[in-house]
Amino acid sequence: MGKVITSASASLDGFVAHENNDPGRLFDWYEAGDVEVVTASEPAAFHLTRTSADYWQSWVGDVGCLVVGRLLFDITDGWQGEHPMGVPFVVLTHEVPTEWAHAHTGNAHFVTEGIEAAIARAQEIAGDRVVGVAAGTIAGQALAAGLVDEVAIDLVPVVLGTGHRYFEGVDPAAVRLGDPTVVIQSARVTHMVFPVER
Repeated sequence: MGKVITSASASLDGFVAHENNDPGRLFDWYEAGDVEVVTASEPAAFHLTRTSADYWQSWVGDVGCLVVGRLLFDITDGWQGEHPMGVPFVVLTHEVPTEWAHAHTGNAHFVTEGIEAAIARAQEIAGDRVVGVAAGTIAGQALAAGLVDEVAIDLVPVVLGTGHRYFEGVDPAAVRLGDPTVVIQSARVTHMVFPVER
């Protein structure tokens, strides 16, 4: 079974989007270089620095499935069934969008039984590969439940002030992270990975 890793682009003050779900300049680093990285869906490609491209490709190459929440699913319209990373994704939701599911073939799976069931389904799909967990409420639930092995952050030099936090609803006293195992500085972003201490 592979690791479970949360990952997100976040502001210096810990937000992954404004209150209206607009990410602002958090993804500027996707167009900060001249290395084209082709994606599985829209946008068709990113233009990263060589440093960010190497990091991105090693990360994507390890991921076997993603876990996302219903809010992100709705904002993106489920990526029309094909996530840009080209991997299956599990949506944790209170209610399965049956009309959407019937209209789209693809790699979307829906779980209504809670974060533990969503992670377990993603691990079943991913096998020995990494399960990626999107930021926000889902990441907070997974971290609080002790299901996360590593926290990855693409730290962007912007301040949003308010919005959706990387981890929503987490008791800070329940979270302990080790020293970073990855620190990579690039244009408009610093990529970091922290192990979760049990």
